[in-house]
Amino acid sequence: MLRQTTQNLITALYPRLSHEDELQGESNSISNQKRILETYAKQNGFTNLCWYTDDGYSGANFQRPGFQAMLADIEAGKVGTVIVKDMSRLGRNYLQVGMYTEMLFPQKGVRFIAINDGVDSAMGDNDFTPLRNLFNEWMVRDTGKKIKAVKKAKGLSGKPVTSKPVYGYLMDDDENFIIDEEAAPVVKQIYQLCLAGNGPTKIARMLTEQQIPTPGTLEYRRTGSTRRYHPGYECKWATNTVVHLLENREYTGCLVNFKTEKPSYKMKHSIDNPIEKQAIFENHHEPIIDLQTWERVQELRKQRKRPNRYDDVGLFSGLLFCADCGHVMYQQRYQTDKRKQDCYICGSYKKRTADCTAHFIRTDLLTAGVLDNLRKVTAYAQKHEARFVKLLIQQNEMGGKRKLAAAAKQLEQVQSRIAELSRYIKRLYEDNVNGKISDERFMEMSADYEAEQRELKDRAAALQGELDKAQEATVNAEKFMSVVRKYLSIEELTHTLLREMVEKIVVYECEYDENEVRRQRIDIYYSFVGKIDLPEE
Repeated sequence: MLRQTTQNLITALYPRLSHEDELQGESNSISNQKRILETYAKQNGFTNLCWYTDDGYSGANFQRPGFQAMLADIEAGKVGTVIVKDMSRLGRNYLQVGMYTEMLFPQKGVRFIAINDGVDSAMGDNDFTPLRNLFNEWMVRDTGKKIKAVKKAKGLSGKPVTSKPVYGYLMDDDENFIIDEEAAPVVKQIYQLCLAGNGPTKIARMLTEQQIPTPGTLEYRRTGSTRRYHPGYECKWATNTVVHLLENREYTGCLVNFKTEKPSYKMKHSIDNPIEKQAIFENHHEPIIDLQTWERVQELRKQRKRPNRYDDVGLFSGLLFCADCGHVMYQQRYQTDKRKQDCYICGSYKKRTADCTAHFIRTDLLTAGVLDNLRKVTAYAQKHEARFVKLLIQQNEMGGKRKLAAAAKQLEQVQSRIAELSRYIKRLYEDNVNGKISDERFMEMSADYEAEQRELKDRAAALQGELDKAQEATVNAEKFMSVVRKYLSIEELTHTLLREMVEKIVVYECEYDENEVRRQRIDIYYSFVGKIDLPEE
C-alpha cells in the first residue's frame, strides 16, 4: 500500500449520506463512514486529516456544501488525497464522477481512494471504476422512480404529497389541513386588499408597514427552519409571495397535488405543471377563501392595474374598456384655475396606437350612472329573487325549464339511435362474415349507417354543449346572487364592491341629440352573468 508522502497537504475525508441511504441501515450512516475513513487513514499513515461532510444530500446533486468546500480547497492546491468509503459516496452521476476522478483530481495532483471498491489512483487505473460509476447512477435513477411512483399513488388517492401545507394552514398527525388561526386572517386580508384594487407590490408594502411576519419568518419561529427565513427582514414581504398566495386555489378548500414536477432526477429545480397534470380534490379541508372570491380575484389579476401619479388606484381602473377598439381606458386628472377634472379616456387614443377617439367620460358622471344601475339590480333581486334568477338564466344563452327538458329528451333519443345503429352495423358484419350478404351490399349498407351515426354524434355533441351551457348559466346565476346578497343596501361605490360585482364596463363615444344634449352609453357586464336587462316594472 502506498503511503502519504506530502505531509503538509490535506487528506480530505469525505462521508455523505442521503435521505434514501438512511433507509439502508447503519452500514451507510455518517458515523459508520467516519469510523471506516479514520481507521483507514491512521492505519495507512495519512496525516493532516480534514473532514468534509454532507448529511442529507443526494448523490445526484453535486451542489453540496461539504463537497463544494472540498473542491474549493482542491482548486487552491491544499488537498493531496481524497478518501471516500466507496464510489457512490462521491456521487451517483457517472459522467460527473468520472470528470472529477479522471480529469480534475489528476490535474491537481490529488490522489483518490475509494476503500470498499479497491480504487486507488496511485496504483494505476481500475478498469471497473467506470462500471461502478454507471451502476451507482442506475441505482439513484431506480430509487427516484420508486419514490416518484409511491408519491404518485399517494397523491392520486387524495392524500397530500407535501409535508408543508400552504401558508394559512397547519397539518395534523393524520395529514389533515387545519386552519392556522394566526396566518389565516392575513390570507383573508390579502384577498380583500386585492378586491379593493391593490396590486401584489402594494399589498406587500402594506403588509410590511403593518410589521406582519412573513411566511418564512413564521415557519422559522415555529420549527427553526431557515429555508425561507431572512434575518433582519422578518416582516419584509416580497411581491412574489403575495402573488403565490393570491393564485393558490387550495384556499378554497380543495387539495392540489402535483403542482410541480422534476422532469429528470438530475435536475435540482422543479417546473410548474399545467392544471391538466394536477390532481385536484374538492372539499378536502375547510376553506379560508370562498370560491366566488377566489375566482373574482383571478379575473382581476388578469387585468393590469397600476397606481396613477397620485399613488392610488382609480375606482374604475382595470374595469373600463373602449367600445370601439377594446382598449382599457386610462384615468386622467388635471386642474385649472377654474375647475378640477377627473375623467377616463381611451388608452389607444391617449397613446396614439390606434385610430380611435377619446371616449371621454367624467368620473363623477360614470360613478353616478354605475351606482344607479347597481342599486336597481340589487333592489330587483331583493324584491323578486326567484324571478331574477330565472331572468339571469334566460339571458345567458339557453334558459327555461321547457327548453332544457326538450334538449335533454332529444339528447336521450339521439344517443339511443346511435347505440341502435352500432348494433345494426355489428349485425351486418356478422352476416357478411357468415356469407348471408355480399361484400358489396355490406359496404353499401354500413356506409349509410355510419354516415347517419356521424351526423347523430355531431348533433349529440351540440345538444350536450347546450345543456352544459344551461347548467353553467344556473351555477353562474347562483354565484352572482351570493354576491348580491352581500350588497343589498349600497350607499356608495367602493373598490371592493365594484370588483366583486362587476366584470367590466364598456364605454361608448358620446352623441348629441337634436337639442345638442350630450348622451353617452355604457354597458355594465356583471360578474359571472354579463349584461343584465331588467324588465320594466
